[in-house]
Amino acid sequence: MKVAISGVSGFVGTHLLKTFPNFVSIARDDTKEQILQKLQDVDIVINLAGAPIIKKWSQAYKKVLISSRVETTKKLVSAINESDVKYFISTSAIGAYPDDEVHDESFNGYANDFLGALTKEWEQCANECIKPTAIVRFGIVLGNDGGALKQMLLPFKLGVGGIISDGKMVMSWIDIDDLVSIYQFLIGKKLTGVFNAVAPNPVANYEFTKTLGRVLHRPTIFPLPEFVLKIIYGEAASVLIGSKEIYPKNLTQNGFKFKYSTIKESLEHLIP
Repeated sequence: MKVAISGVSGFVGTHLLKTFPNFVSIARDDTKEQILQKLQDVDIVINLAGAPIIKKWSQAYKKVLISSRVETTKKLVSAINESDVKYFISTSAIGAYPDDEVHDESFNGYANDFLGALTKEWEQCANECIKPTAIVRFGIVLGNDGGALKQMLLPFKLGVGGIISDGKMVMSWIDIDDLVSIYQFLIGKKLTGVFNAVAPNPVANYEFTKTLGRVLHRPTIFPLPEFVLKIIYGEAASVLIGSKEIYPKNLTQNGFKFKYSTIKESLEHLIP
C-alpha cells in the first residue's frame, strides 16, 4: 500500500510516517501537474496541509489560514480526481461546531464564526473528491513532542501552570497514538463521511489542569485570565478559550476502540 501525505512535516504527519513508511510527500506549493506525477501508483491520500492555527489572526494571516487549507485541498482533490487513487482522508477540525453546545457528527451545521466558515469551505473542497472520502475533525491533539501539550509542559513543570479563566470550558482532546490508530482504522474499513477525532471523555479545563499537575507532581495555582490570551492572540484566543464538548459517535458506532479514553490515561502515557 502506497500513501501520499500532504503536510507531512507537521506534528501529526511525523507520527503517521512511523505507520506508513512507504509514502510520498506532497508539498503545499506543488502544482497540480506535480501532484499528479507523485500520485502514480498511490493508493491512499492523507491531507494534513494547513498553517498553524494558534497565531494572532491578522487579516493577512487569515488569508494564509484559508489558502493553506482551502486552496491546497482544492488543488489536491482536482489531482486525485484524475488519478487512480482509491481512497482520500482529509483533515478538518472541531472548530466546525458552535461553542457551549454538545455535538457529535449528526450536527449538520457550522459555527457562526471564522473557524466555522473556514471548516465549512475546507470540507466542501474535500467533498468534491469523486473517490471514497473521509473527513477527520481534529480535537486538541496531545503529544509530548508537539501540539498543545508540548507548549503547556514548560510552565507547568515550572509550577506556574493553572486553569484558564474559571476552568469551566470543555476540552475535546485526542491522544496522538489514538489519532494515528484512527487513520489505520479508517483505511482498514474504507469508511466514508465525517469522523470526530476526539476521545469519548471530554473534560473541563479545570480537570485537565489538575490532572496534568498531578502527573507532573507540580502545583496548579496560577489561573490564566482570558484577557491575557486575548492580548497575546487576539481573535485566535477563541481556539484556546472556546468550550467544545464533542463526541466521536461515528468512530465508536463503527467499532473503534480508544486506547486512551480518559485524560488521566493519556497524560500518564505521554508524560513518563
